[in-house]
Amino acid sequence: MTSSEVSLFSNDLISEECQNTLPEGYKFRALQRSDFHHGYLGVLRDLAYVGPITEEQWEERFDAMKKCEGTYYVLVIVKEKGGEGDGEFIMGTGTLVVEMKFLGNLGLQGHVEDVCISADHQGQQFGTKLIKALDHIASERGCYKVSLSYSISSFQNTSVADHITEYT
Repeated sequence: MTSSEVSLFSNDLISEECQNTLPEGYKFRALQRSDFHHGYLGVLRDLAYVGPITEEQWEERFDAMKKCEGTYYVLVIVKEKGGEGDGEFIMGTGTLVVEMKFLGNLGLQGHVEDVCISADHQGQQFGTKLIKALDHIASERGCYKVSLSYSISSFQNTSVADHITEYT
């Protein structure tokens, strides 16, 4: 595996059940160091201001997050491009941050943030599926609760709004 193919966390944490909810040609996977070139920042720009990030800055931040093992779980949804060998592009993302607490007998709390689906894929339940996949990872990590940080306007008139009430 080259340094650009390094994943932020093990894909073994991703539920097969969640994986099977995605349409053919789509899959969940952990963010990879090479995702600077697969449209990750473009998807985030559909959510909020990102700024002019260079590839070097991207790699430094990715490596810093990777060193905080057990803390950052950036999950992406990728769609395979056209034919064989064409690669893939990212069309959705969400982040689980695991916080160590004194509460809950030194428990762990999950924070789901930065959930975004590219504009051309919205309205197809991808956001709901992404949140459920992140919730599964939080459960696998032993989180006693999960909080979802969101802007009301981000989810108005979507099916995700119905799912949010389970976390607030």
